This record gives sequence, C-alpha cells and structure tokens, in this order.
Amino acid sequence: MDTKIGSGDCLAWAARDASGILSPYRFNRRHEIVGVVTEVGSNVKGFKVGDHAGVGTYVNSCGEYCYMIPDGYPLALAAPLLCAGITVYTPMMRHKMNQPGKSLGVIGLGGLGHMAVKFGKAFGLKVTAFSTSESKKEEALKLLGADKFVISSDQQQMESMTKSLDFIIDTASGDHPFDPYMSLLKIGGVLVLVGFPSEVRLHPGSLNLGSRSISGSLTGGTKETQAMLEFCAANKLYPEIELIKIQYINEALERLVKRDVKYRFVIDIKNSLE
Repeated sequence: MDTKIGSGDCLAWAARDASGILSPYRFNRRHEIVGVVTEVGSNVKGFKVGDHAGVGTYVNSCGEYCYMIPDGYPLALAAPLLCAGITVYTPMMRHKMNQPGKSLGVIGLGGLGHMAVKFGKAFGLKVTAFSTSESKKEEALKLLGADKFVISSDQQQMESMTKSLDFIIDTASGDHPFDPYMSLLKIGGVLVLVGFPSEVRLHPGSLNLGSRSISGSLTGGTKETQAMLEFCAANKLYPEIELIKIQYINEALERLVKRDVKYRFVIDIKNSLE
C-alpha cells in the first residue's frame, strides 16, 4: 500500500482466551490501526501528507484502501470504530435500527455492546441494556445513556419486557438462551447476532408465533465504514477506551481474561517507542 502510516499510530487491540490459558494462539486479536500519513505514493488518491487515516479489518483486501479519519476526531478513539463500531453499525443500518422512537435491546455491555447502546441513542431509539451483572447498571444508564437496564437472569424483569422491543442486537459471545430474548420482540421484530456463542438454539415458536426473525452479521464494507466514521464525528460519538503503552501488554492480557476493561484497550505506539 502506497500510503504510509507514521506518527501517532494507535492500535485498537483486545484479547480473550476462552480456555483460561494465556496463549499467543488462543485469543481473538483486534487489529485496527490509525495514524498520520507521512508519505504518499504516486498512485495514491484522496490522501495527502498530514491526513489522518485508518486501516480496519480486512480479508482478501486489494491492499489499496484506507479510511479518512475526520478532522478533529481523536485518533485513539477512532481505532475501535474500525472493528467494534462498524460491527454493530452495519446490522443496525441494514435492519433500519436508526428509526427514532423505536425500541432497541442490547445484549452484553462489552466493546461491541457499549457502542450499540451509543449508536442507538444517537439514532433516537429507546435503548434497554441487558446484562447478567448488576454491577453494570450504573455505567449502562449514566455513562452510556441507556434508558433502561435489565438483569437477564431475573425472570420477573425479563417478563416485564415481553413484546416491547422492535430490535435486539446480541453482542454476547458466551453461551446463553435465545428464547427468552425472542419473546421480548414485538411482532415482526428482529434479533441480530454479532457475537459467537458455541451454538444457537431456539424453539420454532419463538420465530413463527410472532413473525420474528434472527439474523447474523460480522463487519461492514468500505463505504459504510467511512459513513460511520463521519456519523461519529458529526455526532461527537466516541467509544470508551483505556489508552496504554505496549509495555503494558501482559498486564492488559491478564485484565482482559478477567473482563477488567471498559471497553477497549488502545495501544499508543508512538509514545511507547519514545
């Protein structure tokens, strides 16, 4: 790629070892890089020296595309948007979860889930956050701006939400039941799965009786990612991060295993090397 990413580089990075053993071969790594263009090749179009640019998640890439980070948007905060941000933004746009006044449920309040809550509020939705942990209530309501918080293991709380949601975005990767959540959808409601539980099981009636549907999604295309970046800049929508130096990486790994991060570690490469 002719565009070179130089000073100010930050890497949005996270890992979780499901086996409980810290191993370089057994964790999911985020690999979004943002920085300042220090040099451009003769074939580069749309970028000049001094621009802020980002490289997101790619598979079978042509190797010629970067994203323009809008002026004024902090680089460290831009990095997580290129994975966690676009992963929830894409299905929300696809399934019209941007219609003001409608209701959205968000399962899980990690790196993806907290962005889904923020996008939902920016779109004008009524957002309910679901978690198994009571300790996340205050941050869900006060920090992220959710309208309601529900303990998913509390049957009474769950039943009080029956047929109340237009959409649900499920960011949880741990195994969990699906039928209780499907019952919370209105007729024609949609649950979108962006996490990776080991299996998805649900009773046919959870779909058929309410004309509901379940869908999957992973990330987004280049045009949609650029549109998301511009939306976040225009609406001053920022992920919650902890900026670290690369020398802190082992401690960060230990904390990730313990789920002790709110909500993304971002490695400050430039200051790590000084």
